Amino acid sequence: MAASIPTTARRKPLGPGPRPLLTAALALLLAACSGGGEFVMPPAEVSAAPVLVRSVAQWDEFTGRIEAIEQAEIRPQVAGTITAVHFREGALLRRGQLLFEIDDRPYRAALDVARADLARAEARQRLARSELARSRSLLAENAVSAGEVEARENEAGQAEADTLAARARVAQAELELSFTRISAPIDGRAGAILLRTGNLVGVGEPVLTRVVSKDPVHVSFRSDERAYLRYQAMAREGERPSSRDAANPVRVALANEQGFPHEGRMVFVDNIVDPATGTILARAELANPDGRFTPGLFARVRLLGSGEREAVLIHPQAVLTDQDRRYVFVLGEGPEGGNVALRRDVVLGPQIDGLVVVEQGLAAGDRVVVNGMRRIFFPGAPVLAREVAMDAPDAASGSDSRRPDEG
Repeated sequence: MAASIPTTARRKPLGPGPRPLLTAALALLLAACSGGGEFVMPPAEVSAAPVLVRSVAQWDEFTGRIEAIEQAEIRPQVAGTITAVHFREGALLRRGQLLFEIDDRPYRAALDVARADLARAEARQRLARSELARSRSLLAENAVSAGEVEARENEAGQAEADTLAARARVAQAELELSFTRISAPIDGRAGAILLRTGNLVGVGEPVLTRVVSKDPVHVSFRSDERAYLRYQAMAREGERPSSRDAANPVRVALANEQGFPHEGRMVFVDNIVDPATGTILARAELANPDGRFTPGLFARVRLLGSGEREAVLIHPQAVLTDQDRRYVFVLGEGPEGGNVALRRDVVLGPQIDGLVVVEQGLAAGDRVVVNGMRRIFFPGAPVLAREVAMDAPDAASGSDSRRPDEG
């Protein structure tokens, strides 16, 4: 006789545990059926918050670079040997502060020669003037001819011209001597010292160091053609002034910063759109008293993109996704009183200060579910709502410090 196989042995192994939603639904069904009465869905515990209505403005985001407003390459203006360096690499410099000295002995000698030439020219000029005056007095007595007086006048004029040329050579020699002392042309921070004492330099070559201004700084970025045309249209309609005419606000963040903590203002928009890229160059100015912004750093820039308007804002965690649609649950009144969760499709705009703008789908006075959405199994389900603040949806309320999502 064939052996009987126990029933338990014929069962298939159980797979992974049931999904959370199915488990919850079965538990609710069993709880309702155990009472022997009609099935009643118990209200889901959720947190809801009234939408916020605030005056907001659209901000457009761009990428840019920090730039020094003033920067100078320090180059020699005379040839010679560097004899001294008077600053430390990376130091903050004052305008006019001495940086380098070049051997000035040849230039002092040239100045002495020029001054000697000037003294000779001035002596000849005095002699020419004296002879001209004597000739004119003799001409009145008919002791000399008019031609001789004319010759004396030409000699006096030539002596005066020689004196002016000698004075110019003295000024040139003094200028070249002053170039042997190289000073900072701007206030700013020094770069690396590229040549030190003992090196021979020529006129204009090479670069000795670089100085960049420190405070304030520019952040340069490029706006796309569509944004530029939109700004122009808003300026014509009076909705938002052009950044060419007004210091429109900007907000800036460095690569390691969250949000846009730094405030600045627009100072420049170029006069031509680059046909190769379809962009236009713009600059904003930022205060930099603590040296946070170093030229060359990458920066994220937000530019005021519209005038202020009233907008509805909600917390991003209230937004749910159904394929390509975004929706939220709002509180409505049930047929027998109490609150029910109603689905509301929404069109979202930009995020502002941690909240998201709702362009369509919600209105002032709506209360949106911000916690406990996974307990709502279908639109119209009854809910037991606890009110929280929209900008702090996870904050504890009263004595119950648990989030509804935590069970």
